[in-house]
Amino acid sequence: MSCLRFVPALALWCIASSFTCVGADWPHFLGPKYDLHCEETGLQLQFPEGGPRKLWEVDRGRGHAGPVVVGERVIFIHQVDDKEEVCCLDAETGKRLWDHSYPVKVSQSYGIVDAPRSSPVADPESGLVFTFGNDGDLICFRMDSGDIVWQRSIPETFGEGPFFFGYGSSPLVYGEKLILNAGSEDACVVALEKSTGKVLWQSDHAWHGSYASPIVAPLNGKDRVLVFTGGMVRPPTGGLLCVDPDNGNIESEFPWRSDNFASVNAASPVYCDENRIFISEDYGLGGVMLQFDGNNQPSVLWTSPDLGCQFQTPVYHQGTLYGVGGGGGLMMACDVRTGRPLWNEMFYQTTIPWQGREIPISLGRAHLVYVDGGFLCLSENGALIRLQLNPGGFEILAKARPFYAPESWAPPVISGGRLYVMQNEMGSKLYCFDLRNPSSASSGPPPAEASSVRVE
Repeated sequence: MSCLRFVPALALWCIASSFTCVGADWPHFLGPKYDLHCEETGLQLQFPEGGPRKLWEVDRGRGHAGPVVVGERVIFIHQVDDKEEVCCLDAETGKRLWDHSYPVKVSQSYGIVDAPRSSPVADPESGLVFTFGNDGDLICFRMDSGDIVWQRSIPETFGEGPFFFGYGSSPLVYGEKLILNAGSEDACVVALEKSTGKVLWQSDHAWHGSYASPIVAPLNGKDRVLVFTGGMVRPPTGGLLCVDPDNGNIESEFPWRSDNFASVNAASPVYCDENRIFISEDYGLGGVMLQFDGNNQPSVLWTSPDLGCQFQTPVYHQGTLYGVGGGGGLMMACDVRTGRPLWNEMFYQTTIPWQGREIPISLGRAHLVYVDGGFLCLSENGALIRLQLNPGGFEILAKARPFYAPESWAPPVISGGRLYVMQNEMGSKLYCFDLRNPSSASSGPPPAEASSVRVE
């Protein structure tokens, strides 16, 4: 295995021009602050319809889990045949630095093949990275070398959880703890010591595990872990748990789950300031805005059946909630205080050329990321759109189609002036695009020429 120098978190890189770009890590699902906001500036986002300049691409296997980036390392998990594989790549070249694979059981439900859905979680402070596989294999690696520090089978440790497609909720690093929606009969939420895997606490609750990843939110001046639960149980139950990360005490619960058995809770909770939390599902109930009181007990501020997001987490920005709901494919804006719909749009009349044809934009289960004064949207079939969104409407600033394939459901990742996009079908790939301003002189090496690297 390669052993390279580990680059610390939030390393700054400078561009000698009027543009200033601060390169920040993207160490876990939903970005640095769990809110799908990228803090980098001075990026080249006025890309042509051919798309941003591609640095490299790698072939990969199945899975909906997105990559994470720390310094110059990109880590992702995927399924190749009957094995899960964790790969670490060089961010500039796509060169493989280390990998680890292990056998898994491959099955399917509702015609959907089981494959990794849980993104890795990197902890720059300790130099560790954690992966949570489809069968419940939780592994802690050293980020620089790929050496295994510890590993656990979650079903063997805590008991089997009732899941439709295997495990799929990303873990959460909180201080010295790794917190996980384990979803078993006796341990709905658990905390492990991140350096050893030792069990620190476990919280029992009947709502089991979901595909939504937990977040940390400051409720009433104290950090609380919010876990949106809901497993494969009859009758279907699930909802939001508010958990004290110090001891695992469940301080409150709010039921929010469709009465449809074949439903899942998969979009992560969204913190919206002033002790407000938005949760959403796409099987009939839609979205609900909760207000937490001084004792962290929730009450309903408003509901929105239309803003039903299946697994695409909405983005809260400056008093407005932006998301893609309406059964998939309808971008919407809502006022956070009242729930009043501000506007909605499908973009189906806007086309992007692909192999000689004009292909309409189909958002489907698209993802939004706020970056450098606007939004970047990746549709589920490969349309990349730069948008200006505000309460009064929208404007398309740039559009491209890097690929044309279904089920590309992982949100885009931006780190170090590079954009990472997952294509999941019809030749699954991980793409890396260069968003660094070409007119600026970087203090680092010049960008590499586009390369293609085979991972399988």
